[in-house]
Amino acid sequence: MKQNLILFGLLVFFFNCSEKEKISELKPLLTEQLKYSHTDENWFVPTKIAITGLTAEQSNWKDSTENHSIGELVSHLTFWNEMYLKGLNGEDFSDFDMDNEITFKIYSEEEWKNVVSKLDIIHTELEQMTTKASEKQLSERASDVLTMTAHNAYHTGQIIYIRKRNGWWNRK
Repeated sequence: MKQNLILFGLLVFFFNCSEKEKISELKPLLTEQLKYSHTDENWFVPTKIAITGLTAEQSNWKDSTENHSIGELVSHLTFWNEMYLKGLNGEDFSDFDMDNEITFKIYSEEEWKNVVSKLDIIHTELEQMTTKASEKQLSERASDVLTMTAHNAYHTGQIIYIRKRNGWWNRK
């Protein structure tokens, strides 16, 4: 119910604002959503908190061959967030084979630490890019940023579920 009221309020606000006002309000909204999916806990646990303290062995644990491990989910998020960041930087992907299945990897202890660090760096760069973006860039990117943060939240929920299931989740 609370979510519906907030969404309704945002829609009313945006429909009643001029285009210039909408864009100036877009930057803090997008930056906030990026931080919520990265470091700042709000309605859900952000990715950085969800993966903190895990070992490579824990990250590679799977309950079956059908489901992904935490490491595979982090690998997947790192891949797609990096592709999005590269796209924002103007890199060309016209000849790149984006096979989603190759995004799911398992890790040694050192590789796990590196991918956790890499995801954090990518998220930080995305936040900085959004903060520095022009009004035109923001209007072009808004939908993609919000889709990406929803994708991050979805997989972070899976990570939390795996941690809880295995007794690896301690909110303290």
